[in-house]
Amino acid sequence: MMQTLIVIPRQIAGVDVFGFGWLLAIWAVVAVGLMAWSLRRHGWQAETRGRASILAVIGFAIAFVVPMISEPIGLPIRGYGVLLLIAVLSGVGLSLARARRVGVDPEIILSLATWFFISGIIGARAFYVIEYWDKFQKPTLLETVAGMINLTQGGLVVYGSMLAGGASLVVFVYKYKLPGLALTDLVAPGVVLGVALGRIGCFLNGCCYGGLSDVPWAVQFPAGSPAYVDQAQRGQLFVHGLMFQGSGGDPAVVAEVEADSPASFAGMEEGQRITAINGLPVGSVEDAQFELFRTFGGEKQIRIQASGDPKAKTWTIAGAPPRSRPVHPTQLYSLIDGLLLCFFLLAYEPYRRRDGELTALLLTIHPISRFLLEVIRVDESPVFHTGLSISQNISIAIFAGGVLLWIYILRRPPGCVWPVVRGQVKPQPAYVRTTAVPAT
Repeated sequence: MMQTLIVIPRQIAGVDVFGFGWLLAIWAVVAVGLMAWSLRRHGWQAETRGRASILAVIGFAIAFVVPMISEPIGLPIRGYGVLLLIAVLSGVGLSLARARRVGVDPEIILSLATWFFISGIIGARAFYVIEYWDKFQKPTLLETVAGMINLTQGGLVVYGSMLAGGASLVVFVYKYKLPGLALTDLVAPGVVLGVALGRIGCFLNGCCYGGLSDVPWAVQFPAGSPAYVDQAQRGQLFVHGLMFQGSGGDPAVVAEVEADSPASFAGMEEGQRITAINGLPVGSVEDAQFELFRTFGGEKQIRIQASGDPKAKTWTIAGAPPRSRPVHPTQLYSLIDGLLLCFFLLAYEPYRRRDGELTALLLTIHPISRFLLEVIRVDESPVFHTGLSISQNISIAIFAGGVLLWIYILRRPPGCVWPVVRGQVKPQPAYVRTTAVPAT
């Protein structure tokens, strides 16, 4: 786990880096250069106007958004964000290479990538915010909005990205009158590659973790990580020698006392109900965990009052465990799953007989693997009274859509717009090389 790679300071040579500072000045120079190049090549056409809008949005983000998400010491560059960028570039790069092989104008892929990236990020974040809305409710509207747009610590749902990106793909195909199934087949391996590499970012961030495991390759995350906090809340991790029954609003009843710990030597026993910690009343497991987590540091004392016990138990804390208990590295499972699916789609391509087969394979294979991975992931709770996580419910819906797509494809006569036969590219009509799609 490596959430932060580097931290960019707030000021350099006494001048702000963010807002109206160094970064915006550098971006202005880059933007002017790109606009001059685009005007010289295309004139003030739709493509140039599209680039201008993108450059303006990025400049606005540098001036107003980045200062909101930066910290007092500066802007942390998170491993999650860096891997997300690498994932996007890798997926787009693979799609561009495949487009060139079949004679498709690369501008089509670049424009589609812009649509897909923007809509995908919005969809992935919106899905996460809706699913975990309680975490984003702040005292003021400005704080709430700032938390919603702060992507530096993760908080994206792959299915949200796929759903929003899929919707933008439909609009893109309709707007520019492109062969939809042929285009989705062209970009499908790149999309899967991007999703796979993005899971390395999840591993560095510590999110999307699995359940307890004793397999040899199980991993442990440091204190404060999502897996660590979740285990403490679930009563799977000793906090100052204590575990509790239930979670959340359940009564703070001790489920287990760590053997040979200061808590056991102080006389704490299983079954005791905690009523106060350090003189503060405790009514639930959540209250107890909050007070225990607040008490850190060497040689500090903790005082716990239990129901029916006339005298509070006091002991010097030894500190919380430095790491979580071992869990399944489900992020790496997802990485392997995505890479295998990407390679399979590439290997299957010479044998496809109809447009849409690669897309149909993606929509039927990926939901199965995702559904199974959700069995050992514990970061999502069941929804809709189904006993299944939201991702499992969506997996079932996507699989059903994939089956319907197979039915539709197999009822069509064989034929591909951009066929690849045993690694050899069939000559294509000239229009696919010259069709230009304005960037947006």
